[in-house]
Amino acid sequence: MGLAVFYLPDLDGPELELSGAEGRHAAVVRRIGPGERIRLTDGHGSFAEGPVIAASKSGLTVAVEHRGEVPAVSPRLVVVQALPKGERAELAVEMLTEVGADLVVPWNAERSQFRANPERVAKTLTKWQAWAFEASKQSRRSWFCEVAPIASTAEVAKLLTDAALAVVLHEEATTPLASLELPAAGDVVIVVGPEGGIAPAELEAFAATPVRLGDTVLRTSTAGVAAAAALLARSRWS
Repeated sequence: MGLAVFYLPDLDGPELELSGAEGRHAAVVRRIGPGERIRLTDGHGSFAEGPVIAASKSGLTVAVEHRGEVPAVSPRLVVVQALPKGERAELAVEMLTEVGADLVVPWNAERSQFRANPERVAKTLTKWQAWAFEASKQSRRSWFCEVAPIASTAEVAKLLTDAALAVVLHEEATTPLASLELPAAGDVVIVVGPEGGIAPAELEAFAATPVRLGDTVLRTSTAGVAAAAALLARSRWS
């Protein structure tokens, strides 16, 4: 079994103190005690490993025995996820993080039925970032999945223009996802529409050929994960 992963932004020194909410979670919730080995990461590729030498309700002290750097992956996987309702939002973010998405961009699509008032926007973004943070630790990533601010259709269109490969999932498309040639570098951007589908005006605004996954229609919370896995199997997983 792999080492439990916890977030610590500063990894300097022979002994590291994991305190605050992260330390309390490790010591109280996870019940990690002296002698157990854990990995600490800054979420940007650097990590330190070693045994816990002291534990209390406020956190842990770790003796560093090994350090390392995980290089950034290429191509980078960006998933534009239309804002789903209820629990499907959490499911989408968690699964995208676990499968290997590097950046998730929440998209307020025409058919998302999302009221973009400042308070709700801020609350939604905080939730999505927290889900990606926890899923990054659970899946033992050294590079944490990031969540961008909620994007408009115009901002998504700009993102697609700058991409090395732009993929828009659409149930009526005739081009199969598996037929696309993958770039060696840059951003691969996948756009996942809402439950009601991508509106014609949105599809027209996106400078990308619509593609299909297969013969079945997936929910918005699972379509992005399936597409990401299909592309990763031909690139970073190979």
